[in-house]
Amino acid sequence: MPAPSQQLYAIHSMLTAGHRNLRIERHSLWLWGVPAGLLFVLSESILTPAQLPDLTQRALAWLALLLLVLTSVAMLDWRWTQRVKQTRDEAWSFIHRQVLKVLWLLMGLATLTTFAMFFYGGGYMVCTVWLVFLGVSLYVHGLFSEELLEWAGLLTILIGIASLLAKLPYETMRWVAAAVFGLGLPLLSMMLDRGRHRPAWQRLAQVLGWLAVVLVLPMAVDQQIHRDPPATLPVMPLEQFRQQRGPLPTAQVVTLPAGTVIPVEIELKGDIFARPTPAQLPLTLTQPIEVLMQDGKLSGDARIPGENWLRRDTRWISIPFLKAELTREGPQVRGQLVVTLRPE
Repeated sequence: MPAPSQQLYAIHSMLTAGHRNLRIERHSLWLWGVPAGLLFVLSESILTPAQLPDLTQRALAWLALLLLVLTSVAMLDWRWTQRVKQTRDEAWSFIHRQVLKVLWLLMGLATLTTFAMFFYGGGYMVCTVWLVFLGVSLYVHGLFSEELLEWAGLLTILIGIASLLAKLPYETMRWVAAAVFGLGLPLLSMMLDRGRHRPAWQRLAQVLGWLAVVLVLPMAVDQQIHRDPPATLPVMPLEQFRQQRGPLPTAQVVTLPAGTVIPVEIELKGDIFARPTPAQLPLTLTQPIEVLMQDGKLSGDARIPGENWLRRDTRWISIPFLKAELTREGPQVRGQLVVTLRPE
């Protein structure tokens, strides 16, 4: 006859299993993860401004693509899960179906938020939005299922928010989001063990390994892709660059001296103001900067001489506000343009 302690442990295990009676199917994590990860990887190559210059058309194209992918994944996941349950002669609980619908709702909200960002700004936060919504869905599922899903959900939320607070370059955030979806969810499906008890050290090892795959690996890949320009590149003053004849070098650094006037051309649209072609805002450099030229064009990389290079996807240009005023001198629009090569 089992000892009383063993009987109590068995009763406790049954109660725990009753509280966490949902089991997410492994194929669900693969279906929701891999297509989304591929979309993040390809997002800078498909439906780009060069391919679709009109903003509205580009926004609608992305909305249609996201809805097509998410609807297809949701239907396939629903049918596949239903068939798996029938094969195992297992009941598909009402709560499980409702939790799955929560996932649909959150992914739909992420899609609509992405669509709205085309018109109202905030595109820098798109990766954070998707990671937070994914993390919430995993956490909600984990409340009724395995604790590992709760931890994965919380970590996903923290990764998204921390990336935003750390002001990571958008490219880095994109690779992290692609890794969380495309690698993290399939890996999580292999880590699930149907609620079996595991030692704390094993759970810790699983969490650290998962973080290494979804965080360390994509950041290392991003660093390899976006290396600083070689120190051996020729540095050329602006005047000498202007006097060059013949084909330009494949890569070179051009120094813009302090006092250089850079006209900012502004294309004005709408039906209220006259539209000069184009309006110009002259800006004068207060200190020299170095810019990287590749194949005769600006690469987007820049730095103050002697300091670290800033990548083209670093947020070193921002417009905090635009404000309309009406005073006795007349109407005016005030704004603030912040350009800094020393991000805080």
